[in-house]
Amino acid sequence: MAQPATSSVTNNSAASSTAAPRGPAMAHYIAGTLQREFPPVVLEAAQRALADVIGLMVGASSDAPARPVRAAIKHWNATGKARVVMGGRTTPALAVLANGTMAHAMDFDDTHPGGAGHPSGVCWTTALALTEELGRSEKDAIAAFITGYEIMGKLGGGYAPGVGRSLQRKGLHPTAVVGRVGAAAVASVLMRLPEERIAHALGNSATTMGGLVGSFGTHGKPFHAGKAAMDGILAAQMASEGHVAATHLFELEKGWLDAFIQDRKVEVPPLDWTQWEILTNGFKAFASCRATHPSTQTARSLADKIAGRKVVRVEARVHPNALVTAGKTAPRTPLEGKFSVPFCISMGLRGYSVVDTDFKDEVMRDRSVMDIVPVVKMTPVEGQAPYSASMDVYLEDGETLHAETAIMRGHPDNPLSWDDLRAKFQGLVEPVVGKDRTERLFQAARDFGAPGSMQRLSALLEGSL
Repeated sequence: MAQPATSSVTNNSAASSTAAPRGPAMAHYIAGTLQREFPPVVLEAAQRALADVIGLMVGASSDAPARPVRAAIKHWNATGKARVVMGGRTTPALAVLANGTMAHAMDFDDTHPGGAGHPSGVCWTTALALTEELGRSEKDAIAAFITGYEIMGKLGGGYAPGVGRSLQRKGLHPTAVVGRVGAAAVASVLMRLPEERIAHALGNSATTMGGLVGSFGTHGKPFHAGKAAMDGILAAQMASEGHVAATHLFELEKGWLDAFIQDRKVEVPPLDWTQWEILTNGFKAFASCRATHPSTQTARSLADKIAGRKVVRVEARVHPNALVTAGKTAPRTPLEGKFSVPFCISMGLRGYSVVDTDFKDEVMRDRSVMDIVPVVKMTPVEGQAPYSASMDVYLEDGETLHAETAIMRGHPDNPLSWDDLRAKFQGLVEPVVGKDRTERLFQAARDFGAPGSMQRLSALLEGSL
């Protein structure tokens, strides 16, 4: 099966650990984070991820999935220095519960193409909260985020036959599973845990793994990201206090993979630290499940030709995983629509941009869209690249239109530019804080790393929600 091109930038500071026990190899890698030199392209990738996730947290700060979490954490009356986006301060674990949920609320956040889920909503929220709480430097924050991303990517990678996609086929959400470990890695770096304690933090995170694909289309899916970040912080905090965890859970026998994929139908990639997972990061052009994106882009390419004409049948050829994560054929709510290839195709054919503001009740009442949904046939094609799609659209007047997408926008081989990310950021943030503050926020995220940039970013994210 075709896979995204891997980065040619080598991580020379860490050797492959294909022969070493996996748990100790991960702990050793994490322990070396603050001594690691990161190539400029890797540092820029971290800044791009930060800009994207900040926009999403602000944009979703008052959305329906975020409001109950924000309300719940206020009942704790917990004090701390960690910023809740568009709110006040609290203890880090509660801040990331809210911020991680906001980051994933629109399903518009970055994705690891190899299958590890949505890293930034977990790892950047953890890094920001603990950087503020512990008074760490911006350089440390970036380093911790990158390491968390690498841990998530390597644990959940492997593409279609690998770990993350196999978890999805078993009904488990990779963000909620390996995200806990990524957050524990971030927290361990910023708390400066010794290698032995890091191993226990990882064990703590492993024993809390969970999150069901059955929650997709409800508030439960974004909650997965917030809870993963919260549990990662808790795992590291407990380890720092001497909590003893099982440290064998990442081995290939009698560990977490045996528990979750009991038939062992999975190809587990080696923990090879010589390539950077973050350089394969994918950014979303549409506010829906990543599995809908190739078909959505293909449909939008036909919108001008279809305007005002009746569609009688659509045949879409998709990657098999699209039916697992986005196979809802009769969505009842806008949130369910984010996990429906037929709905996203129908919006695309009718000229919608398929950004978050398009997922609303008015669109669910748009007959020009909803009449197409039941006539969309999804055909899974074994061997088709997950970032490609093709479709034939049959019109009432007898014409048949054909379109294909070879590589969807936002994929690392067809990436969003900084200008694209700025436009996405502006669309999310300006309605919340206005044009001037939006521009200052974007620059603060893009320039993150300079001394004082954490303080500037946090001040711009203050609010009263």
